[in-house]
Amino acid sequence: MNQHILAAIRSQPWAIMPAYLDAIEAIALRMIEHPTLIEVERDGHQARFEAASARMGERAPGTRTAALRDGVGSLPVFGPIFPRASGLSTSGATTIDVLAADLRALEASSDVRTILMTIDSPGGAVAGIHDFGQLVASISKPVSVHVTGQCCSAAYWIASQAPGGISLDPTGIVGSIGVCMSTSFQENADAAGRRSVDIVSTGAPNKRPDLSTEEGRDALRPTLDALEAVFIAAVAKGRGTTEATVRADFGKGGTLTGKDAKAVGMVDRVEADGLDGAIRRLARSAPPAAPRRTAAANRNAVALLRAGS
Repeated sequence: MNQHILAAIRSQPWAIMPAYLDAIEAIALRMIEHPTLIEVERDGHQARFEAASARMGERAPGTRTAALRDGVGSLPVFGPIFPRASGLSTSGATTIDVLAADLRALEASSDVRTILMTIDSPGGAVAGIHDFGQLVASISKPVSVHVTGQCCSAAYWIASQAPGGISLDPTGIVGSIGVCMSTSFQENADAAGRRSVDIVSTGAPNKRPDLSTEEGRDALRPTLDALEAVFIAAVAKGRGTTEATVRADFGKGGTLTGKDAKAVGMVDRVEADGLDGAIRRLARSAPPAAPRRTAAANRNAVALLRAGS
């Protein structure tokens, strides 16, 4: 079963920091002592998640993960991003389906005047990211982003679509723009003395490329380049710049921090007071909430309309 999960991981493209993809594979194989998994567990992300959650306020009604404080609805994007819930996304991760549902709930709530996506994520699977980014860009209420830790790969793809811009902690990290796939090939026969062999039809040489060769790896690269082109185009449009600028100045697959990220236009401001400062700033500048109507007020309004017709 674990090998089937691993095969599923390796069958799709990812926009994620390399160490986290290695950690996801280690979880799939139940390699609890894998060095990469230990390194990721010790990077302090869990403490950052908890600290950010405490600052976001109380749980927003009708949502699974969002919070509400002073009219600011905070939508957390924490940990690796998956299209939907799975055995790998049950703890310390985010799923696009939950994000989309909670974002729409914040948009519909009369208590929410502005929306703040609070991000600390290494990225995730490419599937669903483009569509969710378009949803972020289309929400009727102001949507901004604050980065409390890292906002990389797929997470930055999403963040770049926020019309209200991006702020980050002075130590926040953004970037890692690009797409990758993970795979492996067998160099020796397995313990049973058997070796797997794939045979494909004559007209489909790229269906099972030999990834132990440069030719085999080159067969996959056009797919990754095409996805990268979509990624870069979305970032350029969302950040109001050119694709050439994104390719040249936005890290070339690497990451930038704080003032360096602001200098090249990847973010809009470095928030000296972190998430607290971002929420206070948005609470002050957010438009007033629409007044609630009681059921009686609604009936009176309808009666007046009918009387005038």
